[in-house]
Amino acid sequence: MPLPNIVIISPALREANNGNWQTAARWQKMLSPIAKVRIAKEWTGNSAEDAQDTAMFALHARRSASAIAAWHAKHGAQGLAVALTGTDLYRDIQTDKSAQQSLEYAQKLIVLQELGAAALPAHLRHKADVIFQSTSSLDALKKDETTLRALMVGHLRDEKSPATYFGAAALLSDNNEVFLDHIGEGLDPLLADAARKAQAKNPNYHWLGGLPHTQTRSHIQRAHVLVHASEMEGGAHVIMEAVCSGTPVLASRIDGNVGMLGANYDGYFDFGQADQLIALLRRCQNEPQFLQHLTAQCAARAPLFHPQAEQASLQKLLLHLLKK
Repeated sequence: MPLPNIVIISPALREANNGNWQTAARWQKMLSPIAKVRIAKEWTGNSAEDAQDTAMFALHARRSASAIAAWHAKHGAQGLAVALTGTDLYRDIQTDKSAQQSLEYAQKLIVLQELGAAALPAHLRHKADVIFQSTSSLDALKKDETTLRALMVGHLRDEKSPATYFGAAALLSDNNEVFLDHIGEGLDPLLADAARKAQAKNPNYHWLGGLPHTQTRSHIQRAHVLVHASEMEGGAHVIMEAVCSGTPVLASRIDGNVGMLGANYDGYFDFGQADQLIALLRRCQNEPQFLQHLTAQCAARAPLFHPQAEQASLQKLLLHLLKK
């Protein structure tokens, strides 16, 4: 029996090599045992290739809206899954008509963390499947026993709230036992300038700029804690990488982070509250048992982010989409 033809719609293709492309490529590989899977940026239904497709996975409700609408015009909801990012869930579906229409058109909606469905209109929540993204597991590397090294990973954008990290650095400027490393491109010139000023004023803050993924992952393995201060997240990949590297997370208490780490996790601070972040950092520095506790809590979540779990969920969803 021939394998079904599946298309993954991604706003970015191989040359971009960003998160959208990496997700699309990973899903293509995971679905390939049970389907012929291609990745495309657009879908109209008019080409011979389009005509062979029996299911669609579309990344983004807004950015893939034209392909989603074209699929619905040809097939209705049957076979259509739409994967929702943080900007979809916590911004676009509130105000953007094309994103709202994508939700209505879909047979299934993919959310990337446990609280994602709560952001959907009530009448659509039954469509939602939680599929955690995955990453490889790495051993924690040896950490300095005389200092505490925190790490923030994320390009300098307002949504990631680097200002919270800068504020923490200022509050810790006279502390020579806690160091704050920061990896990410200076996409926003104003925030890049703020990072340079923070580094000049605070000897314990180090902005390392953008680094290759392998180097970034090594820094995560060596850090005592990862700081994730975002205002809006659909399911942050860097949280998974920390959890699967034996590095606990200090995270803003937003749905995207709580849906990853669990409601009972003890490493949260209120969004934008540098003083609360400082209190957690000092506890990690002064109470080894607290740091061990956070590490154990993260380890308990790690199986959610294993590739086998993601692949099983994706394949189960595809089989459901293919049922007539």
